[in-house]
Amino acid sequence: MPPRSPLAPALQPVLPPIPGVRLATRACGIRYKDRTDLCLIAFDKGTAAAGVLTQSLTASAPVERCRTNLKGGKARAVVINAGNANAFTGKLGKASVDRTVKAAAEGLSATAREIFVASTGVIGEPLPDERITGNLAATIADLQADRWAAAAAAIMTTDTFAKAATRTAKIDGVAVTINGICKGSGMIAPDMATMLAFVATDAGIPANVLQRLLREASDRSFNCITVDGDTSTSDTLLLFATGKATHKPVRSATDKRLRDFRAKLDDLLVDLACQVARDGEGASKFITLDVSAAASDGAARRIGLAVANSPLVKTAIAGEDANWGRIVMAVGKAGEKANRDRLKIAIGGVTIAEKGQRRAGYDETPVVQHMKGREIAIAIDVGVGKGRARVWTCDLTHGYIDINGSYRS
Repeated sequence: MPPRSPLAPALQPVLPPIPGVRLATRACGIRYKDRTDLCLIAFDKGTAAAGVLTQSLTASAPVERCRTNLKGGKARAVVINAGNANAFTGKLGKASVDRTVKAAAEGLSATAREIFVASTGVIGEPLPDERITGNLAATIADLQADRWAAAAAAIMTTDTFAKAATRTAKIDGVAVTINGICKGSGMIAPDMATMLAFVATDAGIPANVLQRLLREASDRSFNCITVDGDTSTSDTLLLFATGKATHKPVRSATDKRLRDFRAKLDDLLVDLACQVARDGEGASKFITLDVSAAASDGAARRIGLAVANSPLVKTAIAGEDANWGRIVMAVGKAGEKANRDRLKIAIGGVTIAEKGQRRAGYDETPVVQHMKGREIAIAIDVGVGKGRARVWTCDLTHGYIDINGSYRS
């Protein structure tokens, strides 16, 4: 295990049981030794499913199966393995998914359309799925409601800490729980979600409504983070609703009774997404970028991501160098409208540049001090409209090279 990220939360939250959800983990030796690498999350009959998946044109076999199964809108389980992505494995990859789904469906008395799969790890290596199917019966027998922490740990690859979050929302005055776990550290520039994330609630929300809520929330969270600008073949975010809560049925995503649930779901996904950025491979600083006065919210996000993905910006921050000229460069290359002569940049709340040039009387002393901290705040006003976005990233250190230069060995 790599050393724990200095940006990791001090405490990992304790996720409460959710009615209709049980979890189990197991060490199967898929790639790692002496650690769990298989996670099974099982759901009671009638559980609704929604998801957003990678837009990569080299998507993995598990992603393609999830894409198919989401059309049914129901779930009984998701089988997750770490250490092998089962991506770019051709017919072998599809066959391994088929065998895993078949074994899980038989063990849980479910249909194949109700079994979701997710894999993370090395790309291009055939998945030894017999190590999964051979352990599924024992894993199913071990399912329990209080295994969220174990599940979060089992799905990690280069992560330095397990990522989890929980929220409580109210629908019709009835409390419902939302739990989420995710993994991700490198190959993070989501084009839908993060590498792997699984969220469950006891709310009674149908799949079509759940899908809209999830897609909108993912755009405000996972689609606003980046570590290295690389989109994974395996990005999968799944949301399951068991319907065990006692509130009245929800029929529409615009139902005002969902206001608190929507807000809490958004907050939970932002929490998880930021944990991924805080665990960026080799990261030493967490960076929040606020972009305003863009042509649209989408343009603001694209500008923010252009800055967040710039190696020159990220290395300057790693070196604690307040080189705001690199931010100007990144704004200019984003391909979105920006008024050079109205551009305004602030770091740590201190305005550095405005009206197209360095601010008169600018004192770099407080900015230098801010750059020495773990939490870096950058604000960019591009001076053309009302679009706004917040983007999260981390710095780029030599640790990233150390991790990825020997990832397969």
